[in-house]
Amino acid sequence: MISQKKASYLLIAALFALGILMPSVVKKYHLNMLTEIIVFALYAVSYNLLLGYAGLLSFGHAMFFGTGAFTVAVALIHIPGLSMWTAVLLALLMTTMVGFISGGFLLRHKGSYFALLTLAFNSLFYAVATKWHKITGGDDGLSITRPDLNFGFTTVKMSVLTNFYYVTLVVIGAAIVFCWYFTKTAMGQTVLLMRENEERMKFLGYNTNVSRLILFTFTGALAGLAGAFYTLHFQFVSQSAISVDMTTTVLLMTFVGGTGTFWGPILGAFVYIIVQNYLSDITDRWPLFMGAIFVVMVLLIPGGLSQIITSIRDRLPGRRSKGSGPAPEEASS
Repeated sequence: MISQKKASYLLIAALFALGILMPSVVKKYHLNMLTEIIVFALYAVSYNLLLGYAGLLSFGHAMFFGTGAFTVAVALIHIPGLSMWTAVLLALLMTTMVGFISGGFLLRHKGSYFALLTLAFNSLFYAVATKWHKITGGDDGLSITRPDLNFGFTTVKMSVLTNFYYVTLVVIGAAIVFCWYFTKTAMGQTVLLMRENEERMKFLGYNTNVSRLILFTFTGALAGLAGAFYTLHFQFVSQSAISVDMTTTVLLMTFVGGTGTFWGPILGAFVYIIVQNYLSDITDRWPLFMGAIFVVMVLLIPGGLSQIITSIRDRLPGRRSKGSGPAPEEASS
């Protein structure tokens, strides 16, 4: 029987292979939707590192997503000739700085105090995006054109959806794989152990405040990267990218997919985007149905879709039963 680590490597390779083949087997509409799924998958993974692994419930994760989204748009509009990679790098630097500074204030508190303070910070960033019309466009938002990628010997047209899809698959996919690797490192294990028993970690000599700040900054940068590609994908960004609704969206994705495994939020992003797109074609009241699905999932299947998959897997011959929730020994599952 193959080990859990090898199974994860095979899963990653299979997903990348499947992603490479997608443009040749799906229509443009579905490829556009798949690109959106990849972007939100990273956003959901970054949120799950906070919630599922560190036990930090945040209502302000959209401030990183929106900051990255607006940074790319503002940079491309106000800096002539700026390359796409430079704009993305600026978004990463900006969200890393925002995560580090805001984390210094927010992480002084825990539990409900932390959650409410993240909501307050998100509201502050939303107000800035709304009122600073000269820079952010306010209610009108900002429209951009994706710059082409120049590799010296050739130029790749980013106006072609297939080309942008492949760039998104490689960059965002690599970021997600790095997050998976992060959960296997000593730092990732430290985060899990802090969630289980922070006092014991302090007794062992770990500076839990520093570890938590590193994680918070890291997840903020990841959300900012997702926000940057969100703007590049839609070639538009508005204040909705930094609203509380965007945090609610990632919260739904994470809970629907399940916080018990690393791959759960990716599955949640996939299901959420598909269901949202098809429900919005049927009715304008699609948020009501999405809310109903969320309530049902929380009440009946608190572990999300990943719990269902895990239950089926554990019933297979030769599989032992495992508890829910990412454990220090199973962070890479």
